[in-house]
Amino acid sequence: MNINTLQRLLITVLLICAPSAWAVDALPSPPQLAAKSYVLMDHASGKVLVENNGDERLPPASLTKLMTAYIATLEIRKGKIGEEDLVPVSEHAWRTGGAASGGSTMFLPLNSQVKVDDLLHGIIIQSGNDASIALAEYIAGSEDAFADMMNETAERLGMKNSHFMNATGLPHPEHYSSAHDMAILARAIINEDAQHYAIYSQKDFFWNNIKQGNRNLLLYRDKTVDGLKTGHTEEAGFCLVASAVREGARMITSVFGTANESARAAETQKLLTYGFRFFETKTFYQKGAELAKAQVWKGATREVKAGLASDLSLTLPKGQLAKLQASMNLNPQLVAPIKQGDVIGSVQVKLGEEVVHSADLVALEAVEEGGFFRRLWDGIRLFFFGLFN
Repeated sequence: MNINTLQRLLITVLLICAPSAWAVDALPSPPQLAAKSYVLMDHASGKVLVENNGDERLPPASLTKLMTAYIATLEIRKGKIGEEDLVPVSEHAWRTGGAASGGSTMFLPLNSQVKVDDLLHGIIIQSGNDASIALAEYIAGSEDAFADMMNETAERLGMKNSHFMNATGLPHPEHYSSAHDMAILARAIINEDAQHYAIYSQKDFFWNNIKQGNRNLLLYRDKTVDGLKTGHTEEAGFCLVASAVREGARMITSVFGTANESARAAETQKLLTYGFRFFETKTFYQKGAELAKAQVWKGATREVKAGLASDLSLTLPKGQLAKLQASMNLNPQLVAPIKQGDVIGSVQVKLGEEVVHSADLVALEAVEEGGFFRRLWDGIRLFFFGLFN
């Protein structure tokens, strides 16, 4: 590969070779929901497609338990707790979240011991405050310490408008989240743990001779909906974070502050209908697929394969995918050794002049250092390459 070739490492790739022969219809305005705030998110990219007051800090009520359950399943995957572990039900869990509290409860007896897996089902399906507190205490030692874990996790996930004071969502002036943040959390739950995500689609749970149904009405009305969680307090109103899959595309909705149980389902359904009706998703590049080769200096081999660390999937208004263009920019001075997964370039996808997606290109293989004379010769070439560029 000569120097002139190196200077032409900007490779433009038409994702769809022929432009669409039809004009793209104007995108209809999204529905205006009777809710305090809401977000429609594309699951594949995390892009917000529709939002109204999406970053407003509001009481999340039992949507809080999405974070409680997320941390619990993370601890299970790390091996720090086991699904068969027996968790003691403290007086705090019983008094604050039990039957006498008047809130959502799993009806855990005081001083009983309950399996982690049962508590997890009780949190997700029954929205049990007692189950949430008991599991929080088991994981972190106290509910306050668990709240610290919740806030650390929120920061890691990029939930910029969330702060948690408890594991339940019971009202507290410093306990808040946003529709956008809850959509971010839902996406993490879906992406990271398919096994436990399946619990969110269960319509009921039977424990200790008590059967309780899932309050997510969309699970009964729409077979494409497979989660996630409802919430309600007088201050928060009726809230729902939901997700659905149709024709291979997944959407996430987050709706805060509707008037009643029926309204939160109906308003959420409007967002889902709009998203699937007017947007489409396509995977252009698969994780690990070779997209280009980059020259390597001072290496045992002259080239390294470049690709993506994750699938490149995009969701756009229907008819616009055909107009996308992608450009790949490879680092012209890659010097061995190179590790598999090292960033060696970037890819940008544009719609006209707008960048709609960017991602790192990574080395799909390792390249060791070359021999002495290869390194010496390439060092000389690199010197002159830098001199004239």
